[in-house]
Amino acid sequence: MPPLRRAVDAQGTGIAPLRWPLEALWAQLEPLRPGLSVEALVETDSTSTRLLERARSGDGAPCLLVAERQTAGRGRLGRTWFSDTTTASSSTADGLGSLTFSLGLTLAPADWSGLSLAVGVALAEALHPGVRLKWPNDLWLIDEAAPGAPGRKLGGVLIETAALPDGGRYAVIGVGLNLARPDARPEITQATAGWREIEPLARAPEMLARLAPPLLIALGVFEQRGFEAFATRFAARDALAGRPVQTTSTDAERGVAEGVDARGALRVRTDGGELRLIDSGEVSVRPC
Repeated sequence: MPPLRRAVDAQGTGIAPLRWPLEALWAQLEPLRPGLSVEALVETDSTSTRLLERARSGDGAPCLLVAERQTAGRGRLGRTWFSDTTTASSSTADGLGSLTFSLGLTLAPADWSGLSLAVGVALAEALHPGVRLKWPNDLWLIDEAAPGAPGRKLGGVLIETAALPDGGRYAVIGVGLNLARPDARPEITQATAGWREIEPLARAPEMLARLAPPLLIALGVFEQRGFEAFATRFAARDALAGRPVQTTSTDAERGVAEGVDARGALRVRTDGGELRLIDSGEVSVRPC
């Protein structure tokens, strides 16, 4: 029997319906990461929180955990990630407005720098040529009819780690992808996109099966070769390259983005002509 840990943890509510083909997904993924389990919940506070708590209690087993709804999903800089459940408007819709999942596993790269960029590359390449990457962790949808226009946020990545009792490091890669375009909220301050603008019939289980394998493969490559293996591919989808940007860094409040360096730090040419590197995940960067 495949190691599908279906018991609901303390903060989970109910086992997700059978629309999640867990056995088929496990059969596809387990060869890429032996010992992997695949779980689905109807509702939880945060899939990343659940996996981090397991790791801190000594459970370092690899796990893919998906939730149909997160009540406390989060993004970078403490922002909230909204994962609404929409009403199915047709027999082809699954009623889910977003795909939210986390992948937890032990990793031991020589250098962790650029991991969020490598994850973004894997996800964007699995989606569509019109998906671009906004440093350091956003997926943007670009209007191909207006290539100079700013992108709209399609999804995001949040990477967190926890120390294991054996001294190893457990990485949790949280992914949120808008399927439907999110409803307007005061908390949402940037333009948003939904994947069904590209594929109107897209369903969350099918999108998970599409994204999870290349994500696992990319993590294995990153562990062996670091960001170097993804640098050229990131550059091909860099949404900020050549754009004027505004940042919260005191060293480079305004300037022009000039790609990233060998470790994935953002290069910004300031208005004063100096080249600055931004490598802190606590810095916000937006196109002007």
